[in-house]
Amino acid sequence: MAQTWDPDLIQAGFYAVGQEFYAKGYNMINGPTTGPQGRTPWSGRLVETLGQDVYLAGIAFGRATQGLREAGMIPCGKHFLLNEQETNRSEVYWGNNAVTYPRNNTAYSSNADDKTLHEAYLWPFYDGVKAGLGAVMCGMNRVNGSWSCESSDLLNKLLKTELAFPGFVTPDTSGQHTALGSATGGLDSGATSFWHDASLLPALANGSLTQARLDDMAVRNLMPYFHEGLDQKPRVPLSAATDPVDVRSNHRELVRQVGGAAISLLKNTQQTLPLQRPRSIAVFGANARPSPLGPGTTMDDVHNHKTWNGHLVFSGGSGMGSPSYLITPYDALLTRALTDGTQMMWAMEDALASEDYIAVTGTTGTSAAPTFAGYAAAVETCLVFINAWSGEGNDRVELRNAAQDRMILEVADNCNRTVVAVTTVGARLLDTWIDHPNVTAVLYSSLLGEQSGQALVDVLYGAVNPSARLTHTIARHETDYPVPICLTADCDFHEGVYLDYKYFDRYNITPRYEFGYGLSYTSFAYLPNDNSTNIPAITYVNTTALAHRTAQGPLAPGGPTDLWDEVLHVTLQIANGGPQAGAEIAQLYVTFPDEARQPIRQLRGFQKIFLEVGASGSVQFALRRRDLSYWDVRTQMWTVARGEYTFWVGASSRDLRGWVKYTI
Repeated sequence: MAQTWDPDLIQAGFYAVGQEFYAKGYNMINGPTTGPQGRTPWSGRLVETLGQDVYLAGIAFGRATQGLREAGMIPCGKHFLLNEQETNRSEVYWGNNAVTYPRNNTAYSSNADDKTLHEAYLWPFYDGVKAGLGAVMCGMNRVNGSWSCESSDLLNKLLKTELAFPGFVTPDTSGQHTALGSATGGLDSGATSFWHDASLLPALANGSLTQARLDDMAVRNLMPYFHEGLDQKPRVPLSAATDPVDVRSNHRELVRQVGGAAISLLKNTQQTLPLQRPRSIAVFGANARPSPLGPGTTMDDVHNHKTWNGHLVFSGGSGMGSPSYLITPYDALLTRALTDGTQMMWAMEDALASEDYIAVTGTTGTSAAPTFAGYAAAVETCLVFINAWSGEGNDRVELRNAAQDRMILEVADNCNRTVVAVTTVGARLLDTWIDHPNVTAVLYSSLLGEQSGQALVDVLYGAVNPSARLTHTIARHETDYPVPICLTADCDFHEGVYLDYKYFDRYNITPRYEFGYGLSYTSFAYLPNDNSTNIPAITYVNTTALAHRTAQGPLAPGGPTDLWDEVLHVTLQIANGGPQAGAEIAQLYVTFPDEARQPIRQLRGFQKIFLEVGASGSVQFALRRRDLSYWDVRTQMWTVARGEYTFWVGASSRDLRGWVKYTI
């Protein structure tokens, strides 16, 4: 959902998820997820999260929380904190890729300094707590040497005091390790194997566990139930959890809408897309068709595969779903081909062996040779579908796939209009074939759900003008990414706050496609706002608020209340000068004064604006105090730096169309 860069659509999507859970009799959902944050592209669970930039993730995390709450659910945000990989996350080891990533005897410790922890990992949880998280799940890993689920620094100091989180903390599976240590460390909901009369009553008697703390645990566990008004809402029968109950409502249309809005167009030459009633097409790749067994996946599947043998719509993991149906690209393309009178061929495997057929000589005919090359040469347009898979319990072992890349090259060598559609759980490298002159269009998305085929065909044929933007950087080479999977007991976060595009900017590494990138079937111009000659213009400054370097407001969920005050507005005009109506996602990046020791630029605003052909509209970025603040490790406060700020606007983290400076 994050790839839509559309907060309203994200909230609507999570509202629908919450409705379905509520109708099945559940009060709490273990989500949304904002950790892992994206320290390494090999992390196995990035597909569950909301983008590799903390500002984007924070906005999405907050709106997802609101959507779930609107549906009557208690949102449980996770994973708290620095749970950045699956390998050695716990003594309970899931997966069998230990040959690639050897097992340790204990969970790794994520070791990060105070500035890194606040600015690169804690940031989205501010949004979630302010939006009303009722619960937070602590991770299986250790942080700075202490177990996440019994770290007083994490749970009591940061979460419950600094963020003023009023709900309860619950452990991930096997995340609790002690009875007394977890209770005093900040865990509120624990396992009965640890918490029972024999372990807690003596602690109460000798004062090592206070009655006040026990009462606090009880109140925190009950608070979200009453805060969400669940005591006043109609009760769903317990049987709904296991009995067949159709809870889908009209969500089919929403799934298709979100899917279309989450597909990025990375390349489009020779006006390949949108397709215009092609005479003939050929469909390639296992990702175009259903899996032999489906439509869902199993927990064990993810431990054995790098790609999914079928169209990928769900990651692997303990909380994965199985849809009631699945429309694959093949299904949707066949329906469209019948409507348009298009000849359609298919070779829906990632590899074809020559011995799979017997050549017959001495005859003639019109059939294409049953090879990728033969089918590709016989049609007007080739559509190649590939995927990259991972999920809970295992990290990725590759960022490209040799068999899929060979297939693309063989097709492109024989078809001068080759479209590649990538479905991926994280960064998937494209450089093996991206510059091939016959690869004329590329679509790129995460997992699109049960309407995936329809969403892809909507974009392929122009019913939806693509507007999605990348939520991570696609590098040219694996070595461009600085952090591999950590195989030691101590994982030191030496890179600090320089995650994803911030690292690429700092070291002047040219990516294949940068964070925030995405094309459209139309074109947009960035123009000065009314009564201004500058692109953009500063149209409002709260000088009274900015006179204070630190927040002065009372503490409330999400931190001091004035952290969220709007203090500055940046405004510009955008015009649609192309041939189609469409949406642009304008982005705002900020360069801080030197005092703040920040990355070269970092995202601090985005807005999606839909424009008809020839129309223009105003875009306004409202910056909050926290958006202009850095974490001062000396004062332990979010602090507005003194000096010159530069505000950049553009279509991606590197496609910058204008800037304006302001000194505080």
